[in-house]
Amino acid sequence: MSGAWSRLRTVPMRYPFAFGMTISTFKTSASDLLVQKVVEQKEVVDWKRNAAFAAFGCFYLGGVQYMIYVPLFSRIFPNAASFAAKGLRDKFKDIKGMGAVAGQVFLDQCVHHPLMYFPVFYITKELVMNDKDADIMRVLRTYKDNMKEDMLALWKIWVPSTILNFAFMPMWARIPWVACTSLVWTCILSSMRGGDVAHKEELAGLAVTGATLKIMKEGLGELFAKPVELDPKLSHISVSAAGPDRIGWVALVAETVAKEGGSVTHSKMLRMGHEFTIIMHVSVPPEKQRKLLAALGSKELKPLNIRTSSLTRRQTRMDTTPAMALHVHCVGKDRPGMLATLAEKLSNAGMSVEDISTEQRMGIGGRRDFVINAVCVTKRVLDDEELATVVKELGTLEEKLGLDVLDIRVHMDTP
Repeated sequence: MSGAWSRLRTVPMRYPFAFGMTISTFKTSASDLLVQKVVEQKEVVDWKRNAAFAAFGCFYLGGVQYMIYVPLFSRIFPNAASFAAKGLRDKFKDIKGMGAVAGQVFLDQCVHHPLMYFPVFYITKELVMNDKDADIMRVLRTYKDNMKEDMLALWKIWVPSTILNFAFMPMWARIPWVACTSLVWTCILSSMRGGDVAHKEELAGLAVTGATLKIMKEGLGELFAKPVELDPKLSHISVSAAGPDRIGWVALVAETVAKEGGSVTHSKMLRMGHEFTIIMHVSVPPEKQRKLLAALGSKELKPLNIRTSSLTRRQTRMDTTPAMALHVHCVGKDRPGMLATLAEKLSNAGMSVEDISTEQRMGIGGRRDFVINAVCVTKRVLDDEELATVVKELGTLEEKLGLDVLDIRVHMDTP
């Protein structure tokens, strides 16, 4: 058994080319499956498309890149393999070896990728995504227009990864390192952009481009967003409405607000049975408030039974900009008191609730689940011990309420 395991462990070293092609094939296929099932949320996998991307992974990422990274770079930089095998202290003493790493990074990032990888990738994606109306010249012109943005995005992710690859990885591990880095990028981006059908063209293939890096930044911005206080220069109105459901209510209310100079900053809109309910926060310049209120009371909007009230900046101790935001997501079998229990925990922890939304939904096996999404803030950053105490207290809800999911995320802005 030990002999078989020893032989298996040495397969990548004995057959580096075949191993690189295999792992690149599986990585690219898995990446496309993630995009199709998680991002595009397809019910049926397009296996023809998946096979095309897998072929790209096999022949280019596994084959062509191997020939560049190993045989070609070994000839141009004869000491590349020996430098990678040295210890960290010896690496810093080897100026020539560090220069060789820099040379490999330059050739890979400034010659190979812009002149070979990106054109091949874009052409492959065009043929896969638009097989009947593929236009190779059009996609190359698009790449030319996006080259600067794509290269800057590429360097932000791949220059650090490539430095580690060429400085520390043995020759047989260079392609697997690239595949693993790419797969990590794919998993992160897929998890952040689940259901993002608006960007499916850009996300196909999930290569590091200007478009995908921008999408990643948008996702990070959403992940770490936190509530804001009311603008003291504006008037603020709470608008609530409920009436018979019909298509166009949202557009009509929003258009009325915008027409009178108002801005909807927060809103919740929900159909409950045959009724449609709206609650929204509207900010408006003080001199336009009266006219906006009159417009919301118009005959056209009368079926919604709109009610309005003025809002002021909170007069509690939370009158400063929040320093820490806590996002809590709970899912569990529906039972009485779940919201009350969570709210009590947050209150006892000194957290001020900014937003809570709840819903019932059908869970696994037809079970009725209760979902809570809460955002709460503090005016100061809790130290590690205080934060650990809050998280520990909230963690008791998992057992107490029989939760299937308890996700707690913290965002802090220190002065």
